[in-house]
Order: sequence, then structure tokens, then C-alpha cells
Amino acid sequence: MILHARLVALAAVAALLGLFGLGGLASPLTVGGPDEGAGAADAPIHHVPSEVCANCHIEIYRQWQGSMHANSTALKDPIHATFYKMEVGPPDEEGQVHRQSGTFPVCLQCHAPNAARDKTTKLDAKPAYSEGVNCVACHTLASFKGVQGEDGKLRLGLQAYELSDRIQAPAGLNNALSNLIAAGDDLFGGVGIGGDSQQPNPHLGEPVEFDGQQIPALPMQSNPRLMKTSDACMGCHDQRNNPAGVPLCQTGNEYMQSASQVNCLSCHMPIAGGLADHSMGGGHDHAMLRRAVVFDIDSVRKDDKLITTVYLKNQLPHSMPTGAPFRNLYMTLTAYDADGSPIWQNAEGHPEQDDPQAYFSYALADDEGMPAPPPTATQPGDDTRLRPHEERTLEYAIPADGVALIRAELFYNLMWQSLVQRFDHLPADLTAPVSIAIAEREFMQE
Repeated sequence: MILHARLVALAAVAALLGLFGLGGLASPLTVGGPDEGAGAADAPIHHVPSEVCANCHIEIYRQWQGSMHANSTALKDPIHATFYKMEVGPPDEEGQVHRQSGTFPVCLQCHAPNAARDKTTKLDAKPAYSEGVNCVACHTLASFKGVQGEDGKLRLGLQAYELSDRIQAPAGLNNALSNLIAAGDDLFGGVGIGGDSQQPNPHLGEPVEFDGQQIPALPMQSNPRLMKTSDACMGCHDQRNNPAGVPLCQTGNEYMQSASQVNCLSCHMPIAGGLADHSMGGGHDHAMLRRAVVFDIDSVRKDDKLITTVYLKNQLPHSMPTGAPFRNLYMTLTAYDADGSPIWQNAEGHPEQDDPQAYFSYALADDEGMPAPPPTATQPGDDTRLRPHEERTLEYAIPADGVALIRAELFYNLMWQSLVQRFDHLPADLTAPVSIAIAEREFMQE
């Protein structure tokens, strides 16, 4: 019976390790690279690269590697790099400043937060810099102060947080009870209660050796008020103005407008297989885009016309699209004859000019009201994006003669057409439109 109880207790420990993502310790990764002492006990926690975390959290690490968080710096994201080099300079050189203001680049507070903590602009100096928004960048956020500063200015990225030198976790180890029992006369020292383990665990507060390598102490504490809420996201994703005070990114304001009680993590970090999804899909994730909008068409004959209604519903608690202002949607509507040849369409090419109701974007303008890029815009332009939870219908009268099929298609694009043409150095997979919804209606031929 005693042996049975011992085995049950150890099984409970194994289950708890799975919950904490500490299982699967048989495939460690080495802490390598140019950052000497990255895994040393005396290294600041924000110098710890994500490869250290991968020793235990291998699946989370793999998900994160494919995320935009892991590719957020000007070293890895071609779109961000284009603007960064225009507004700041080379991301692999020290001493760079924002050219217009002469100050340390505020964009690093979100795109390379560990470098921002050290006030460095040489992003290839340490893995923890070039990794962008890596494990410790998020998991050392202790409390959210809000993006509105007392001086009326925006606090962006890390500036919006109090930081910690301890890992902040949604639940933590919660092993105080087992420690109390271990100090008493319990036969098994509290094994199976609260996550104590025979496995090496740096979150207990001491460095450990694992498969011949030293893992630094990464003490952990529970912080569900930040790590299980939108507060973990809003420092970077709430709002952002350009130097002229023109609103650029406004996801936080849009979210407040929606009055939603569903937090960011519910969509962007859903639980699957017992783990929060650290791929954190967004505007670069085609699967996320395809489920964002309800898209349908209806068509009825009236005299010699097919009165066709295109229906769109934004299911998101923020605008669609959101984030960078140059993201946009557009819709094409085409009538085909029985041979599959197009005989009518809502626009020749892109509908921005020929059918503006089928183009959904946030425009920026200069003093004369002409289109302007984000860094130099002096005023907002028209905002035709789908508002949070908005339903919208577009109506068309299509000549009915010879029509066998009407097909509508909704496209998402990371860039305005003007920027696609200007930044022709960008890879096609970033500038090409992505089809995210299709709706068709067939007609019997007389």
C-alpha cells in the first residue's frame, strides 16, 4: 500500500509537470550563439535567450519560432525593416536615433524590447535582442500602467509596464503547501501536492544542470491578473501615434468601442492540447483571417437586372483590418456566362478607384488632404474598415442577360497598393493579396 501511494504521488507530479509545460525533458537545446554568458547565473534575465526556455518548453518554443513576435525586429520583418531603415537607420549598428526627433527609437519598445531595456540599437549584439518579443520579454511584465502617461503623452511598449526580474506566469508553481508539508513529518515530503518534482526546475529559484549544461535560475511567480488578461498585450497593441499625433495603430480603442468581455488571448492564444498557442496568429495568419469575416451574397432578378447584395459581418472585437494602418481589405464581384467567361465585374482591377465601397481601409493624409505614409501623415483620412462586430451590405444591379454565376471574393492585403508599388523590394508573399472568403450564386439558363 505504501509503494502504491508513492507511485500515485509520483504520477500526480508527472501530470502537474505536463500542465506547467515542464515535461518532455529528453530533447534539450544548447544555449549557444554570440551572447557569452547568456545562460550564466549572473546574466540579467532579459538577456536569457528563448533557447534556454526550449529545454523544457519545446512545443511552445516551436510555436513561438513561427510567430511574428519571434520575427518582430527590423532584422527579420521586411515590412518593419523598410520603415525602420527610413526613419532610424541600420538595425545592426549602435547609436541610431529616430531621425525626426533625435531620440532613442520608440519602436524598439515593442519590436525589440530586450534591446530597449539596454538602450541599444545594435540588434544583432545578443540573441535576446534579435529574437524580438521573446519568452522573457513577455514573461517579465509585472503590471500594466496603461498607455496614457500622466504628462498626456503615450507610454508605448515596455514603457507601459512595471517590469520584474522574476518570470511572471498565468498560474505559477503554487508549491507553498508542499513546502510546508515537506518541513513536517509527511512520509513523502509533500510529493504530488502543488508541483514539487524530482526533475531539475530552474523556476524554483536555483540554477540547475541538465544534460551537461547549466540553466540559470529563473524564479517564477503567479501573475494571472496580467498574464491571463489583455493587459499583457495592450502596451504594444493599444494605440500608436506618429510624431504629428496622427493615430496609426488603434486596436485598443477599437476593442473598447466593441464593449467586448472576451480578452485578446481567447482568440490569439487559444488552448490546444493543454497549451496556450504561442504562434499568436494575427494579420499574417491566413487561417485567422479566413474566420474573421462572415461573407455571403444574395441575388434576385428584377426586370433585366440581378439585384445582388454582398453581406459582410466583422466577427472581431476590433476593426477589420486592424493594426498597421496600411493593412486593407477589398472585394471583387464578377458575373460569368455559361462558359465561365466574365461578362461583368464591379471594377477593372483593384476597386479602390472604380468601386470605393468595396475597399476597406484607413487612409492617412498630408496638410493638403493627399495620401501620405504613416511617418509623415498630418491628419487621418477616411476610415472605411469594418468596425468591431459591424454588419455591412453592398448592393449591385448586374445586367441579367447571359449570367450563369455570380462570384464574390474578399481579399486581405498587408500593404496599400501605393506601397506595394513603391516597396518593390519586398517579397511577393508579403505584398500579394490573400483570398480570405468566397461566395457564389448560380442561375439556371432559360
